[in-house]
Amino acid sequence: MRRVLVVDDEPGFRKALDIDLTARHYTVSTAPDGVTALTLVSLNPPDVIVLDLGLPDMAGIDVILGVRAWTPLPIIVVSGRSDPADKVPALDAGADDYLTKPFSMDELAARLRAVFRRPAAVEEPQTVDVGGYRLDLAAFTVGTRRGRGKAPHLTPTEWRLLMPLLRNPGRLVTGRQLLREVWGPGNEMRTNYLRVYLATLRHKLEPDPAHPRHLITVPGLGYRFEP
Repeated sequence: MRRVLVVDDEPGFRKALDIDLTARHYTVSTAPDGVTALTLVSLNPPDVIVLDLGLPDMAGIDVILGVRAWTPLPIIVVSGRSDPADKVPALDAGADDYLTKPFSMDELAARLRAVFRRPAAVEEPQTVDVGGYRLDLAAFTVGTRRGRGKAPHLTPTEWRLLMPLLRNPGRLVTGRQLLREVWGPGNEMRTNYLRVYLATLRHKLEPDPAHPRHLITVPGLGYRFEP
């Protein structure tokens, strides 16, 4: 059975979707806020997320960005906000569809069927080259290439910081996303953590740490990995 995660702060809405989607032979789990949603996704990823933008602890956009930092699973936004100024940022952040409340359950069911009909995402590469090193994303190991010397050792924290960047080449990953994913909710303002760790990673991986080619800072926003 397909698994749906419903993320909404209204208990009545969560219950209604739970009952209806269960009757349509989906397995449903629910979350009342963004932190719970991201925790559930990391522990047991669903097949699709049905997400409200108005959450009590964080913006729905941040949930989309947090999910997109490491997985392409479908996200359908369901929101009372009908203005394009709300829709466009959600879609740009990585939402697959946008449904305005109120809506019929038949329409939501049709949108769910549509996302499941889409071709599966291309399998992510298991290895990524950074400078003179080859990083194995499954085994969490670093090997040498181009005649480089001994491969550097990366700590668990450094791997957790690198993974969202390496899995999204060319895409911005915000500093808030990285801080939340690596150090947990409540640490989104500790930007000094990122500066220290990114400097260390550049010294370990970049050919010229003073002029990085791969681990790029986007001032005021976050970081980007360039292959």
